[in-house]
Amino acid sequence: MVRRSPSDIRYALNHWQGLTRFLEDGRLELDTNPVENAIRPVCLTRKNALFAGHEVGAENWALLASIVATCKLNDVNPAAYIAETLEAIIDGHPDSRIEDLMPWRFRKTSSQSQ
Repeated sequence: MVRRSPSDIRYALNHWQGLTRFLEDGRLELDTNPVENAIRPVCLTRKNALFAGHEVGAENWALLASIVATCKLNDVNPAAYIAETLEAIIDGHPDSRIEDLMPWRFRKTSSQSQ
């Protein structure tokens, strides 16, 4: 039998909403393996960012890698997403509707045509 300390129980109770979120949303997985497998290439990219030459360059590289990985997770062509999102921002997309620009809201296109 595993003994739990009061701090373990407190931690679970303090994070109860997150721990039970999958019960409310059927799209969420109990298992994190699909996510871990999807982000594994990002870890390699992060290591490559160490050679970006400058801290700001590495931060920009990490941001871009994150956007590309999020697009792939949502079956969105990253190049099309970035191009259309930048166009929307240039055309004055309102800050109050930033959620509309997220990859999971982007029209689905094949990520195979990258």
